[in-house]
Amino acid sequence: MNICEQADARLLPGFKRQFVTIDGNDILALTAGSGPPLLMLHGDPQTHLCWHKVAPHLTDRFTVVLTDLRGRGESHKPRVGQGVHPFAKRTMAAEQVAVMQKLGFSQFSLVAHDRGARVARRMALDHPEAVKRLCVMDIVPALDFYENTSAALAQEYFYFFFLTQPHPQPERLIEGDAEAFQRQILFGLGDQTVPYDRDALASYLECSTDPAAIFAMCDCFRAGYGIDRDHDAIDRAENRKITCPTLVLWGDKGVIARHFDLKNIWDGWCVDARYAAMPSGHFIPEEAPDAMFNVLRPFLIEDLGI
Repeated sequence: MNICEQADARLLPGFKRQFVTIDGNDILALTAGSGPPLLMLHGDPQTHLCWHKVAPHLTDRFTVVLTDLRGRGESHKPRVGQGVHPFAKRTMAAEQVAVMQKLGFSQFSLVAHDRGARVARRMALDHPEAVKRLCVMDIVPALDFYENTSAALAQEYFYFFFLTQPHPQPERLIEGDAEAFQRQILFGLGDQTVPYDRDALASYLECSTDPAAIFAMCDCFRAGYGIDRDHDAIDRAENRKITCPTLVLWGDKGVIARHFDLKNIWDGWCVDARYAAMPSGHFIPEEAPDAMFNVLRPFLIEDLGI
């Protein structure tokens, strides 16, 4: 049993681990519970384990599905030159829709943080028939992010500009001390107060520091600066919006809250957006799981007649 399996056994008891094969590539998925399907997508540099404080409390009403995004955790990791824009959020979103379809779910609710929230937002735009309800945490869309960049933002979120540099420049520098780099991201660039479980943190570091994972992280940010912005620009020009009910959460101590008018941005993308600040920094599911659950659960069950 590897370190990730050990962490799952302790932190997500009752969840079934399986690999779902899409176009010859394996995506790790954990499932538990019964009721309407709910997909939860993690961010960087994490795995599905980021939901361990919340997901078990949703299984009484939902069939909860936790996946590792491509390039992360135990899912497949496209390599240099493998496919065109392998980390475009459109491509990643389509893959997650295919995973849910293979598990037997054509429509589902969707909860996501960080990179996963970027995939989830694209999924709601590209596959509106699949996404019933959407919750995104502590992001703004790529186009809005880069359009509203300031010197102060670039200083705090330096990796949005460092990781986008051409391959292999950031990869080589990160590989010099990959664990130190990922710890810097995980602990909010110096904030040592994020209360990670020891096994979850060990799993994050194990999964994010090998060369394939480092390339995936960099190329996902490169896609954000490039093809994802292009897709956003087309959507904006065509006035495409997310039509399902959308809950936008952010950490009131985080970078996003300091630099962006979140309501103005998300109102521009959503037909029905609701908002709530969490008493946390960026890593909401692990810093403020109770506050998050207390807002998220009523939103998810709103139309279930419960």
